[in-house]
Amino acid sequence: MDSSGAGTDGAPGTEAEGKRERSIHTGHTGHRGLPDGDPSSRSDPRLLSQFFFADERVTRVVAEINGLDAELDPQQYLVLLNQLHLSQAQLLAVIERIMEECIPTQRHSRDYLVKFPEELLVDNLGNHMLFAAECLLAGTFLEVEEADGAQLRPRARNLLCSLELVRTLLREQSLSHPGTYPEPVRAALIQFDRLFAEFELSYVSSLVAVKSPDEIYRQQEIIVLFCETVERALRLGYLTQEMIDGYEPLLMFTIPRLAIISGLLIYPEGPLSLERSPEQMSRVFSPFYNLLTKIRDLLWVLSAEELCLLERSLCAAEAEDPCSSVTPSTWGEAVPRVTPPTPWGLLESPHTIPVHHSFMGRLGAVDNPCTESPQHPPGPWMEATLGSRCSELRSHYSSSKDMLHTLFVCISGVADQLQTNFASDLRSILKTVFKIVASPAETSEDRGGSKDEDGDLCAGDAPHVADCPLCPSPRDATGLQRAGVHRRPEWVPDSSCSHCSACRAPFTLLRRRHHCRSCGKIFCARCSPHTAALPHYGQPRPVRVCTHCHATHLPSWRTRTR
Repeated sequence: MDSSGAGTDGAPGTEAEGKRERSIHTGHTGHRGLPDGDPSSRSDPRLLSQFFFADERVTRVVAEINGLDAELDPQQYLVLLNQLHLSQAQLLAVIERIMEECIPTQRHSRDYLVKFPEELLVDNLGNHMLFAAECLLAGTFLEVEEADGAQLRPRARNLLCSLELVRTLLREQSLSHPGTYPEPVRAALIQFDRLFAEFELSYVSSLVAVKSPDEIYRQQEIIVLFCETVERALRLGYLTQEMIDGYEPLLMFTIPRLAIISGLLIYPEGPLSLERSPEQMSRVFSPFYNLLTKIRDLLWVLSAEELCLLERSLCAAEAEDPCSSVTPSTWGEAVPRVTPPTPWGLLESPHTIPVHHSFMGRLGAVDNPCTESPQHPPGPWMEATLGSRCSELRSHYSSSKDMLHTLFVCISGVADQLQTNFASDLRSILKTVFKIVASPAETSEDRGGSKDEDGDLCAGDAPHVADCPLCPSPRDATGLQRAGVHRRPEWVPDSSCSHCSACRAPFTLLRRRHHCRSCGKIFCARCSPHTAALPHYGQPRPVRVCTHCHATHLPSWRTRTR
């Protein structure tokens, strides 16, 4: 649905573009007066006035396109076509704002957008839909099959006719009373909003496979599982709230890994329930059904100490197994590429081990060291049977370290493959999880109530940065600011800094470098989460600054943001 893709490869595309423009945008090229008869009304903040000039731009560009021979001057045609797409996007944006102001409670539901792949949910999706409708009406099928296009053409025709009606009514209203919306205008906007939503859903459904209600529900189950996993990891100290609030890149790997353990052991009736068939599971995890079964069986034989060690290993900063410094070549076969192969010799088990009290007791010892033993332990015969099966599974490995290494490779293999095979789904899931588990934003009342305390914190408790170029001495952290120095500090090159200047954490593939635009030093994301305008350095727009500069050298900016 890229509106810049048509008409760039030769005469056929150019002819189709010209045909669709002439078939839709004719009859509105005559002179029309300005709202209120005043050329200065371009600065009028009223939406109908803004619409008038946006509509003027579209009409002017269309007139130029219709008067141009695309075959004689294809370069100029492409320039005008790009201008048309930009002006159409501006026009649709103004109409969207008018609908929000005029019919906010009568808008057609956009809940269907949750069915779309995330990569389609872009800001200019509406402009893409308008472009697609114009192409369909002109008989050009750029992205859809001809049969689908024939079914979509009536919807496209109704949508474009409704758009022209809205433009006509809004244009007339902007010339007469640009501050009001009479009933005919409201009715036309309601109809356009409905037709646009219906066409958008139908067109996208013909292009890609949209999610069914069952798939959406299963994805929501995974979101709940991930949130519960994060809460447990925070409680056990595997993660910190600062990592979550700072959107640490490592969490993209850590959360799915820990969620596999949580879904198999702690919430066995959730989205990773192996009592379901693979077809009943979410499509994100169903390809790994057999492997997850064998991972679960092996997890059940772990002691509390082994489970804790495994989970901490899966949270390691580097994607390596801390249980073993050397990875045998045979483990490479344990990581599935697209769908896991049938034989998993590393995790072969002749029996499926049922959940039993002794295991749940060990799990409770991980979550809560003070958990008491179950009041009704299993009988000696069941203990002996379960013990023999656990011993049989352990006998497949030379040591506990070998067994933990196998679990580490297989769990991280499944979780990391989600980044490749289901990147869009995982990105959407994690985005929602971060919105839920991140710390709530500080309210203006909280900031106002602690204004004095914040001032003391900025002056005294701000994190110290060694050799800060803005601090004349360790004892005076605000001298440069009082002196009014406006010379940019020296920019520290990436190659000369391997640790964060504040917390001294080493930079890795996941812990990336970030320059503070105030002091020029390099920090990790956790130590440079702030943004501030630096007009004295020629930076009027907010840029990244470290916590030290934000708290110590930029008190005036902090005051303005309150």
